[in-house]
Amino acid sequence: MRSTNSTKIAFVCVQNAGRSQMAFAFAERERTRRNADHITLLTGGTNPAAHVHETVAQVMAEVGLDIANREPREVTPDDLAEYDYVITMGCSADDVCPFGWGGESRDWALDDPHGKSTDEVREIRDEIERRVGELFDELA
Repeated sequence: MRSTNSTKIAFVCVQNAGRSQMAFAFAERERTRRNADHITLLTGGTNPAAHVHETVAQVMAEVGLDIANREPREVTPDDLAEYDYVITMGCSADDVCPFGWGGESRDWALDDPHGKSTDEVREIRDEIERRVGELFDELA
């Protein structure tokens, strides 16, 4: 990690409309629950969609997290240059992590929720929630 006072975590996927949005929302919640203001969060995609997938927004609302109005955003290697962790959702970080980057790249290898049934998206959501919790446990 680069900094002793803060930790920067980015959640990245291609469209930034499903997995990375869920991870970001769970991470925001964990940061608040754990009073971990020293953690900076970012989410983005390499080819962002126009909006968050409807089923993703629906299953997140079921657990009290409203992401329906969030807008997918593009993320570039320059955006990630100062991040300690880049968590990808089933796609390589090779296209987004800059040369010489000193952070840690992790791929969570999760199924893309786009086009999946509501129950399948719930399973992906629950797995993301578990992994975000484990990440925050690790950083504690």
